[in-house]
Amino acid sequence: MARPRLDLETARLRLRPWTPDDTTWHRHLVTERGGGTPTAEEDAAVVARLLDRARDHGVVPSVVVLKETGAVAGYCGLVVGQATVDEPELAYELFEREHGHGYATEAARAVLAAAAESGRTRLWSTVRPGNAASFRVLDKLGFHRDHTTVDDRGEIVWSVLDLPV
Repeated sequence: MARPRLDLETARLRLRPWTPDDTTWHRHLVTERGGGTPTAEEDAAVVARLLDRARDHGVVPSVVVLKETGAVAGYCGLVVGQATVDEPELAYELFEREHGHGYATEAARAVLAAAAESGRTRLWSTVRPGNAASFRVLDKLGFHRDHTTVDDRGEIVWSVLDLPV
């Protein structure tokens, strides 16, 4: 199976591969989600793992950049997560200031097209039940709820999308 493209463009967004310099904004995004601020070293290790996975199999999210301002909005792309390289998960997380502008949906549509081009036929997404905004994005993209699982943090809703062949 081919590697999905990480360098993508939409009308308002540019999606690009990660670099080691992405630790600064990523630490702020992790802090914003709650649960504390990772140290610079901890976050550098997270970004290093993403760079390793990009080299290994190419299934990693892209950095989402607003074309108009050049500001990083967050990330969007494919991850192995709880799924597989051949049927990965769609993952996205944007800064709160970027919520409500349709950026997650716009970025995800570009990622879905790249996933289909790479030969993938099915994608998953896992979302906690209280994340109504993420469910709205998934609904717009055509995902449907498939099943639920439970981990140490509670329930996880699995949604699936069959891509056109």
